[in-house]
Amino acid sequence: MSRIVLAAPAPAPLPEEAPVKKDNSQRRGIIASIIIASLVVHLAGLALFGLWIVARQFAKVEAVFQVRETLKIPLQKTPEHRMSVAAHEAAAPKPVFQDKLVSTRPAPFSLPELPKLDVQQMLPLDPSELVSDQVTSLVGTAGLGSGLGAGLSGSGGAGKALANFTFMGIKAEGRRIVLLFDVSGSVVNKANATGMPLGKIKEETLKLISGLPSGAQFGLVQFVRNYKPFRAEMTPVTPANRDLAAQWMESEWNESGQMPRGGAGVRSPEPNGVVCVLDAAFELKPDVIFLISDGGFWQTYPQERRIPHEDLEDKMKELQKGRAERIPVHFIGFQMHPNDKGAWERIVRRTGGKLREIK
Repeated sequence: MSRIVLAAPAPAPLPEEAPVKKDNSQRRGIIASIIIASLVVHLAGLALFGLWIVARQFAKVEAVFQVRETLKIPLQKTPEHRMSVAAHEAAAPKPVFQDKLVSTRPAPFSLPELPKLDVQQMLPLDPSELVSDQVTSLVGTAGLGSGLGAGLSGSGGAGKALANFTFMGIKAEGRRIVLLFDVSGSVVNKANATGMPLGKIKEETLKLISGLPSGAQFGLVQFVRNYKPFRAEMTPVTPANRDLAAQWMESEWNESGQMPRGGAGVRSPEPNGVVCVLDAAFELKPDVIFLISDGGFWQTYPQERRIPHEDLEDKMKELQKGRAERIPVHFIGFQMHPNDKGAWERIVRRTGGKLREIK
């Protein structure tokens, strides 16, 4: 029996490694070429962009400023010039219309009274007002507006602030101040008893007038039943008027307790008393009133009687009625009776004023 022997096929030969290595080197060469080409393209772009920027700077046309018209800015006069003009005008004497025409002997005809003139319109400009106007205009141009000037002006008008002052221990404000002095016998005696005689009140009044600012005005009235004013109108605060007020206080100041009818400068209305004095004071259109008395008031005409508190309260309400702002009435009293003090505390409180009693 024959034996068949099958021979196993021979193994296939392994592929050579040389072709694989060749493909890898070709691939790396292609990638390197792409990277180099990209870098060359970017560098070329940057170079072109730089050249464009440089060329743009050299090719830029510079701006030329040309003035087609000549601007003319008007110059205002300096405040110093306006103040010099005002000072020159102030050197002229101020007109004073106080006395009426008086005939020394009978004439076949009667002379008419002089017309009433507004003395304030005839007074020269106050240099301080010019400076305040300049300051207000500068503040307005700085962006604060003109409302600031109006807000600071108060009730005294545009650009005129109220004057703050103290009289006999009472603080007040205003540009038109009226002082009413009761120089009756009872007030003279009580003032002497308190150690504050009317002579001291006179000194305090002159001190007040000397301290008021330029532009303020004042009025002075002495009264018993009749009354005697310093002037019929408000007096502007000027050096000359301060001197005139001091002379009047020295020569006309009355501490006798009497003021008879027909005296020089004495006014005797009917009815007389403090009611007519208050009428005269409010006619001056003041900003504030000071009343110096002991609180007890009498009248002689049409009949002699003590004026009731109710009449005084009604009179004050009548005088304050219809006013946009109440006029403060301050009361300075000497050794007041409790009833008088209580009544006047109510009266002055309704006006916005204060009461101070000197005991």
